[in-house]
Amino acid sequence: MKKIKFFLIGLVPGLIIVFFVLNKKGVSCSGYLPNSRVIVETLSKDFKYSESFKAEMTALQLNEKFIKDSIITEGNVDFDRSHAQKKPCPDYLISYPKNNPKYEVVFEKCTEEAQLLSLKKIK
Repeated sequence: MKKIKFFLIGLVPGLIIVFFVLNKKGVSCSGYLPNSRVIVETLSKDFKYSESFKAEMTALQLNEKFIKDSIITEGNVDFDRSHAQKKPCPDYLISYPKNNPKYEVVFEKCTEEAQLLSLKKIK
């Protein structure tokens, strides 16, 4: 019983300290999930736009900032409709927003660049 008390006396303050230190640094576990990893890797690459993607951007009156900051950053990768194992450049489908999606973007994520292939308004 004495050992358990000493263990808990050290464990509880240790967990509290670790929680506050990691929380201040902005560390979260969400960056390790597949959706987050694909998005972070994509945002780190140079963006190239296909002609059909540019035409659809113009038709929907969307700009590059909205595509990067909203659709890709806050979107949800649909792994069922993506080809994540395709070589050399896997392609992914992102729907935005996550609930009640209005836009779908299909892109290829290569080693040096992300090629945005198609943009579609759903509703």
